[in-house]
Amino acid sequence: MAESSAAIRDAPRQPDAPRQVDAPRQVDLDTCVHCGLCLNACPTYRELHVEMDSPRGRIYQMAQVAAGAPITASYVEHIDLCLACRACETACPSGVKYGRLVEAARADIENRTKRTLASRIVRGFVYERMLPSRFMTRVVANAAALGLGTLRALRLKLPGRLGQLTALAPKVERPFFYRNIGRVFPAQGQRKHRVAFLSGCIANVCFARLNESTVRVLQANGCEVAVPSEQTCCGALHVHAGLRDPARRLARQNIDAIISAERGGSFDAIVTNAGGCGSTLKEYDELLEGDPQYAGRARQFVARMKDVNEFLASIELNPRMREVRAKVTYQDSCHLAHGQRVRSAPRELLKRVPGLELKEMALSDSCCGSAGVYNVAHTDMSMALLEKKMTAINAAGADRIVTANPGCMLQLRAGVEKWGRGQRVSHVIEILDEAYNEP
Repeated sequence: MAESSAAIRDAPRQPDAPRQVDAPRQVDLDTCVHCGLCLNACPTYRELHVEMDSPRGRIYQMAQVAAGAPITASYVEHIDLCLACRACETACPSGVKYGRLVEAARADIENRTKRTLASRIVRGFVYERMLPSRFMTRVVANAAALGLGTLRALRLKLPGRLGQLTALAPKVERPFFYRNIGRVFPAQGQRKHRVAFLSGCIANVCFARLNESTVRVLQANGCEVAVPSEQTCCGALHVHAGLRDPARRLARQNIDAIISAERGGSFDAIVTNAGGCGSTLKEYDELLEGDPQYAGRARQFVARMKDVNEFLASIELNPRMREVRAKVTYQDSCHLAHGQRVRSAPRELLKRVPGLELKEMALSDSCCGSAGVYNVAHTDMSMALLEKKMTAINAAGADRIVTANPGCMLQLRAGVEKWGRGQRVSHVIEILDEAYNEP
């Protein structure tokens, strides 16, 4: 059992940690034996057949920079083109922590180079002001909904790259899930578990119905669900962008939010419904390992952090479900499958739903091209990967595509629009919600 939140909360205050040096560690770089087994697992290498755009090639470049070579535009380009999908970690026989390496390399680039003024303004607004702020997220969501709604109502399509980005933009779902933050939802029937739900940032405005489904499914399985009032963005997008210090601030706030919420009783688990967010949340101990005040708290946080699929598969699942008649195929979220090593749990849950037929697709764990904001920054590469993914999905012959990450859902919906056969895209939790509740 994890150390109680009271013990964590009452621990003596420590001085602020010194600024951590964020760069690839030599011990991690040396783990790579350059065998090349990662190459065929890497989406950018499979697409480009360029050694420097493979995990092995990128690690070679990181080692050169660690040995004193300058950070060049070419190096930045190769590191930036990486999806950080971590499929290479699954393929690697030596246990190379590639995700940690590429994130550290991006942080090193961020700390040692200077972006253009326009880039600094945009990144500063998105990462420092919008994502951590409920108010600013609402403002941007409402503005985006108005602009995109006008384009759709007038049936206008923007040309070129703007048109591509518009097709990838999420729809705003009102009412926002923010109205539920701070609430405690009782279990249906006897309470068997008490969990905290981290609802994310963008998900509160673009996946509000998914968040509500998550709460209902947990309630149906005997969970009292607390939505901590002081929670914030998980920091995953910040980590992927090399902004580790802002990510650390968000991590500390989320840890404090759980401690504060546990004053009403300890949680059996902390859950998220986003595979990408969960991967970062489960690595708070690495992010804060140099912080003497929060390192121990982070380890306790990580010990109870679960993807919602992982958590539900670990408890006695409520069998009282109605039939959901559909043929579905499951697309693995990269950060759930490769980052968290959670593969069987979503499939086990789907197989428990009466009337549902699961049809496996080829290469289900290859990246769909979403990868956080990758589809915005590298749209052409993202779309090339998505087209291949849709070929595999269409061959599976399912009428619904199921995944476990909101970012993948957005990407797959765009894929259906362009290359699909009218398939409906759903989260595993949405399928379970249909089974437990009348639509």
